[in-house]
Amino acid sequence: MTNNKYPSGMNVRTFIKESWWKALSGILLIYAVIYGFFVPLPEMSGMGSNLFNTMRNLFYHVGMWFTMLAMFITSFVFSIRYLSGFRTKYDTRSVEAANTGLLFGILGILTGMIWAKSTWGAFWVRDPKLDGAAVGIFIYLAYLILRGSIENLDKRAKVSAVYNIFAFVMLIVFLIILPRMQKSLAHPAGKGEENAVLPMNLDQNMRYVFYPAMVGWVLLGFWIWRIRVRIREIELTTYDL
Repeated sequence: MTNNKYPSGMNVRTFIKESWWKALSGILLIYAVIYGFFVPLPEMSGMGSNLFNTMRNLFYHVGMWFTMLAMFITSFVFSIRYLSGFRTKYDTRSVEAANTGLLFGILGILTGMIWAKSTWGAFWVRDPKLDGAAVGIFIYLAYLILRGSIENLDKRAKVSAVYNIFAFVMLIVFLIILPRMQKSLAHPAGKGEENAVLPMNLDQNMRYVFYPAMVGWVLLGFWIWRIRVRIREIELTTYDL
């Protein structure tokens, strides 16, 4: 007898296996969002006067970037897998990971602008790390424009997979390598100072929020990615019919 409480063909054990990490994501993010407003914050120089827009933003802004990188890495891996066998499902997973990464990348820039306004007095300052992040976003926007300009599905998948590999390499160059080559950075995570806003420099109270938040945001990214993949696969199936 089929249990109607669960989707067709899915038993309780399978349902739990498929859903536990989604529940964990929700719990961690609810915890981080709520406790992030109330956790005691240490005094840190150079962070501006509005602690909500600076220190507390750490629980959200950094999580956006972690999730963006996780999604772009996922997209990069599936592009390689597509080129190794030209299976449509890998192209679908690659492009939807890129879409999800762009979503969190844009959110990362917006939350970073709030942080910048409070810390430096402007929503954007000239800084290699900030400029590199913007360039990386535009590189992936160009990836989506490229896909939209090619009508043939097979050609679109092959060309965009090659470009996607190039895009990920360029993202690493602009976001990580070039900023590390600069002697002076405005971005607090790139100064190399003892009071830089880095996980290893956080006090214990902030770590209780920071690490759960990072895990929660990344899991949310994969959750959104999987939903987008299912929607795209349904659209492709309908198109084939």
